[in-house]
Amino acid sequence: MQATVRSFDQATRSGTVFLDDGTVLAFGAAAFDAGPLRLLRTGQRVNLAVSEGEITYVTLSTFPLPGS
Repeated sequence: MQATVRSFDQATRSGTVFLDDGTVLAFGAAAFDAGPLRLLRTGQRVNLAVSEGEITYVTLSTFPLPGS
C-alpha cells in the first residue's frame, strides 16, 4: 500500500500518513524502526505494510517491502 507522509516526529519516530483516498493513519516507532529509514519529511511517498488495520512497516516508495 502507498501513502503520503502527513507528519513525522523524529523524537518519537512516529507519525501519520494520508492514504490515496484521504484517510489518515498513524504509525508508531515499531513500524518506523522496522524499515531502513532515518527520517521522513512531509509530502514524501511511502510504502506501507499493514496488518489487521495497523501499519507495521514504513519505507520510501522506491524501496521494496519485505517479502516483495
